[in-house]
Amino acid sequence: MRRSGWLVALPLAATILGGCASASKTTPTSATASAALTLWKSGAAAFGMFVPNERPPAPPAAGATRLPPLYTEAGAKALAENPLLDYLFLNLEGAYDANAVRAMATGIRMSGTATRPTLLVRIPTIEAAGVELTRARVKEVLGLGADGVVIPHVRSAAEARTAAAFFTEAGANVWSPANPKGTVIAMLMVEDKGAIAELDDIAAVKSYSLLSCGIGSLTQAMGGDAPGAEAACQRARDLGAKAGMPSMMTASASTIKNRIEKGYLGLLLSGTADQASAIIRTGRPIAKRP
Repeated sequence: MRRSGWLVALPLAATILGGCASASKTTPTSATASAALTLWKSGAAAFGMFVPNERPPAPPAAGATRLPPLYTEAGAKALAENPLLDYLFLNLEGAYDANAVRAMATGIRMSGTATRPTLLVRIPTIEAAGVELTRARVKEVLGLGADGVVIPHVRSAAEARTAAAFFTEAGANVWSPANPKGTVIAMLMVEDKGAIAELDDIAAVKSYSLLSCGIGSLTQAMGGDAPGAEAACQRARDLGAKAGMPSMMTASASTIKNRIEKGYLGLLLSGTADQASAIIRTGRPIAKRP
């Protein structure tokens, strides 16, 4: 489920792309109710969206460096005040940015809503960043106030166990089938053929919250076999559900009904807040949500 973000060479950007700022604690964004987590605990569907890049598009200039995505406290506050959004999915897989996490968490707190959208942050893969840096980033993201961390491209059951251990080592109270009172979300994504071959074993790993499939990346990995990728994702959803975990999947106006009917409890939308809201208004009645 990889969405392309700008891969940017920022001047001395170690503090953004490589370095991890000190994280003092691993508590969620605020004491108010985390909408998606509350819904998933009750077995209901939650609707969310990729956090939009706030940087105005600019025409490409010869030799110019593409600027990184921009996420602000004001933008996060506006999204948090949209009652249709149960969660916000901040995609930092392509370029990790601790300041973006901080801005999103702060903006959500500023909204002051009684029930706030759950903040999920997707970080770079273990393969790309390495075990030690990924471990540090999980702790940092939670310490900055995110409700959960998404580990993409988990390639095997062994790597799933490593990923789940990051949260334990960070002192996170992970919501899982074994810990129904948990408050932190640990989401693992399978997006490669090797992982699909080990789905049963990955689903059997303890102490994480969601098992999800990246349909775009998996379709590409399977040589463009879209029906085969859909079937593999459905199998991941079914195995996760059997283990007591919900599953997230991207959706659009044309697929939202099918996704809900197939049992996906995390519906992830793209585009602007208005575009996402329009699809959510269609999807909520199908999911038997008010």
